Amino acid sequence: MARSVYIHIPFCKSICSYCDFCKVFYVKRWVSKYLDELQKEIIDRYEGELIKTLYIGGGSPSQLKDSELEKLEKIISQFNFAEDYEFTFEANINDLNDIYLTRLKNLGVNRLSIGIESFDNDKLKLMGREANFTDASKIIKIARSKGFNNINIDFIYGLPNETISVVRDDIKKILKLKPDHISAYSLILEPNTRLYIHYKEGVSEDDEYEMYSYIKRTLTKAGFEHYEISNYKTPGKEAKHNLVYWNNDEYYGFGLGACGYLHEVRYENTRSLTKYLNGEYIYKRELVSIEDEKKNKLMLGLRLTKGINLNEWFLTYGENLEVNPNISKLIKDKLLKVENNYLFVNPKKLYIMNEILVKII
Repeated sequence: MARSVYIHIPFCKSICSYCDFCKVFYVKRWVSKYLDELQKEIIDRYEGELIKTLYIGGGSPSQLKDSELEKLEKIISQFNFAEDYEFTFEANINDLNDIYLTRLKNLGVNRLSIGIESFDNDKLKLMGREANFTDASKIIKIARSKGFNNINIDFIYGLPNETISVVRDDIKKILKLKPDHISAYSLILEPNTRLYIHYKEGVSEDDEYEMYSYIKRTLTKAGFEHYEISNYKTPGKEAKHNLVYWNNDEYYGFGLGACGYLHEVRYENTRSLTKYLNGEYIYKRELVSIEDEKKNKLMLGLRLTKGINLNEWFLTYGENLEVNPNISKLIKDKLLKVENNYLFVNPKKLYIMNEILVKII
């Protein structure tokens, strides 16, 4: 059975105002110790299966320097990769250059996920980020020359006081970069982030819907398939690793704050760097019951625009999902639809996905 691996690199040059992911400032001596401990964790827990996808996220993995990338290469060499594996590496555009991209290629990376988020100066200042369209164009051109033919760009919209004209300008520039995949996330203001402390909320629901609709309409017209609520792909360029999550398949999570799902157990690693460096990796474990598994499959599977295969659900659980009282009511109310034996969210209602999930669960 092939599995997937997520590795968390928590180190950042600066802390973005909206980010609630597990992160710490880059300190060289911490990075070296962290990578040593990461290797120990993998040796301790990896069971030797074929690995079909590897995703290195953060934090800012592209903060890793030469010697640290060499150590990372030794760490991931422990995995048995499938022939057609996908290896995604998250990177900030300002960390990339000709030499660094060559190193990533030599590391085995075959999919780049570049965090640009916006090209608007006011948005960038509010987020605590930097991006420049000219530099981004140059870097992506270099990446293409190195053989990277699967590039994702992350984009965030719905910041406080943002207007639709800003979204239009950002999307126009992102399309000029000709990425293979676009992740367009509506901002969620998380407690304990600087943005939440200062603003408490982003744009209005009406403005958010206008932005969402514009993004979907424009990207679809440009040849992208809207295959998950926040994700758009060109043909054959879906994020295979993320599909593991959305299909509720099992995967390893290694590193500070990483989560995993193995042998019907969901686990979460500690977010304390001190504990992690002392070999105390796992913060909590939870045995997943059948009912919890079904809830997870519903919540995750309905994020996909194609939805949930009703035949597979019946074969797995012996249930006709569409006759479930909560679900049949949502079908009647035209929030959910059934076509070609798939249950999915009405495309016109994807923007209220969370409200629909609450009604189901």
